[in-house]
Amino acid sequence: MTEPWNADTPQVIQLPSGRRIRGRGLRYDLPEGQTPTFAVHLTDHRPADQPWESVWVPWRDFWLPTDPAEAMTELRLAYERAASERVEICCGGGIGRTGTALSAICVFEGMDPKEAVKWVRQNYHSRAVEVPWQRRFIRQTFAAGASGGGRADRP
Repeated sequence: MTEPWNADTPQVIQLPSGRRIRGRGLRYDLPEGQTPTFAVHLTDHRPADQPWESVWVPWRDFWLPTDPAEAMTELRLAYERAASERVEICCGGGIGRTGTALSAICVFEGMDPKEAVKWVRQNYHSRAVEVPWQRRFIRQTFAAGASGGGRADRP
């Protein structure tokens, strides 16, 4: 078990379960202080190697993951690992794709999709989940029983 995120770490949100996850934009410098132990990169190209464990989920800006079922599997893993590790979810700007992923993780917490988006917008970023098909992705996560095995169709 690693030391969890400090509660005052920038961009770290605490989920109702107590798990803490950091959302971040890769275009910006790495915040000072603690580093993640596991990261999920939501980008259209493979990111540079990091000194911590990470996975890449191919996901174009303003769209959906190339493989939604794989994305949900990786987000479920991030959620599970956040119980005892410093997990980071990140995309280029740290808003749309990251907010969508954080909202899907909130569905794992038991929130319905609308509540999840609202919670992420209140606790992470007011513009999180930028386009309608990202909201549909979260609804489909919910409809799949939040099991990580659901399919979300691309628009």
